[in-house]
Formats: sequence, structure tokens, C-alpha cells
Amino acid sequence: MADIFHYFPINVPIEKVFECVSTPKGLDIWWSKSSAGKPAIGETYGLFFGAEYNWEAVASKFVPAKEFELTMTKADSDWMNSKVGFTLTDKNNVTEVHFYHTGWKEDNEHYRISNYCWAMYLRILKRNLEFGEEVPYENRLNV
Repeated sequence: MADIFHYFPINVPIEKVFECVSTPKGLDIWWSKSSAGKPAIGETYGLFFGAEYNWEAVASKFVPAKEFELTMTKADSDWMNSKVGFTLTDKNNVTEVHFYHTGWKEDNEHYRISNYCWAMYLRILKRNLEFGEEVPYENRLNV
């Protein structure tokens, strides 16, 4: 199995980061085109990325202002049953973000592309929270 990890600081309080990684409104700012769901353990999230990418996930970890994880239940075959998650730590109003996407079946081209895309999306998350930058969905991998 192959896994993806990204660690980085965001210079805002942990509650703001948690809201942006666990709520549909927050996810739509930096990752999904449109999403739905309730941030609570066992809840189903709809994650829409385009006509061929109408995916679903279940919130498999939820510890307010600390941990959030989605287990993919309807997705591309490479993403099925993989886990996308965040562990957050407060360090004097700077949030240390530990992001992971685990459970890849193999280190293939899709894995390598997704690793790059995650870095791009996470940069948008950081820039939005720190500077208020907004990037339209269609341009997110071009900034």
C-alpha cells in the first residue's frame, strides 16, 4: 500500500482550520466543487467534483478541533476505502496540520498525481485561511 502525508502550519486558530476541513462550506473553499454532509461521526458526505466524479465518504473520525477523517465509499477504484484525514495541533495560535490520505492499493500514476494535487489543494486551504484568498474551483490546480 502507498500513503500520502503532508505536514504544514497554518497561522490561524485551530477552530478555524477544523471548520474548513470538516464542513461542506469549508471543503468547497479549497477542495470540492460542491459538498454536503454533517460533521459528525458516521455521517455521509457527498463530494462533487464534476459529472464523472460524484463521490461519497463517511466521517470515520470526528474529534472537534482535533481530528477529522473521511473514508471513501463511492469513488474512483484507487480511492475506494481509502482514508482522507487531518490531525490538528495548536501551537500558540498556529495550527500544525498533519494531513494524510492512506489506503492506496498501489503506488501508481493516479497516486502520484493525487499526491501533487493534494499539495496544491492544501496550499489553497492555507492561503485562504491566512490571507482570505479565494480560487475558483476550475483554477485550483493552476495557481
